[in-house]
Amino acid sequence: MSDQDIDQELEVRADLPKAQLSEFPQEIAVAPASPTPEPPSDIYRGLKWIFVGSDGLRAGWSVVMFIVMFAAMAQGLGYAFSKAHLIGKGDQFSPRAAFFGELIAFLAMVGAASIMALIERRGSLMAYNLRGPRRIQHFFSGFAIGFVALSALMGGLALGGWLHFGPVALSGAAIVKYCLLWGAAFFLVGCVEEGLMRCYLQFTLTRGLNFWIALGLVGLISGNLLVRSMLGRSHGNGVWGVYIIALMGLVPCLLLHLNKVPGSNFWQAAWVTSTFFGMGHTGNNGENWIGIFAAAAIGFVFCVSIWVTGSAWWAIGCHMAWDWAETYFYGAADSGNVATGHYLTTSPVGNALWSGGADGPEGSLLVIGIIVLLLVALLAIYRRRNFALAPTLEQTAG
Repeated sequence: MSDQDIDQELEVRADLPKAQLSEFPQEIAVAPASPTPEPPSDIYRGLKWIFVGSDGLRAGWSVVMFIVMFAAMAQGLGYAFSKAHLIGKGDQFSPRAAFFGELIAFLAMVGAASIMALIERRGSLMAYNLRGPRRIQHFFSGFAIGFVALSALMGGLALGGWLHFGPVALSGAAIVKYCLLWGAAFFLVGCVEEGLMRCYLQFTLTRGLNFWIALGLVGLISGNLLVRSMLGRSHGNGVWGVYIIALMGLVPCLLLHLNKVPGSNFWQAAWVTSTFFGMGHTGNNGENWIGIFAAAAIGFVFCVSIWVTGSAWWAIGCHMAWDWAETYFYGAADSGNVATGHYLTTSPVGNALWSGGADGPEGSLLVIGIIVLLLVALLAIYRRRNFALAPTLEQTAG
């Protein structure tokens, strides 16, 4: 129909009662808005192309800027906290030391992420995998499953004769006191480690990675550990756990790349962040390769939780509960560190391959089975119905 015909028919409709309007065909509709003109093809050429892409500041520069700001803020806050006698070099693994140590990292992370959200025009730091439906529900669901998973690990160790339960270490008001103090400390631990790995880095790498860049980053992480070990400059332990997780992700990510699977950049980013997360644990006391592999593997499970729930809140709750149950409730070694102010008392028995030895329950081979069960439980609870919530390149770029 011509524009003149449309105008005439609209005039006729205006004079008719509503009951007769249904007799008219419905082909007349508001004309679609003119498509937004595309920017000139040369807008990102030249020097600007190095720093800016079609979705704004390039991911690589975003990561570099975030790391620099985070390190600078953490250094400044650490100096201020030290002068205020809130932290000290000789602090034991106590709730006070853990809380203020993590508070430094938390404040630095929030500050750096908030600035990056302004630079990238994302509104707030909630854009970094912290939005999504039912956030509170997902947090407490993750907490409950994390506690159950760690308890299942402890139960398996006890049934196998690789863990001994001693007397209750606290009584009276001290039980509540240390329960809350360690709860606050490990809430910050969950926020910091998930905020760095599964929020900012996972989100930003997802919008800027392809398989070859991911392969280069994983190779750089592994190569750095290898060179440091060969030169005797590495103080970390269990580096083979990093190598194993790096190799395990190679073929799946390559197949996703070759088949051009939608969303493959998310899994390539998960490969990088999980490997990096494992590397970050190599400096802990008493770690073995199983504990390092477990840290990297559970990091991948936390990435899956973002894919099926739409945010990192499940991962934050699960991470908090796992560490709280291991450290405070059961009184076991956490990455080689035994805390002061724990409720129960446990100690490893027998072969370290099964008991975990000085590493704690995370250093036992049984932890691999628990992580698999954790992944199965996550997928069973949220199933395919929530896969539509999965972050995509378009969402992360916006």
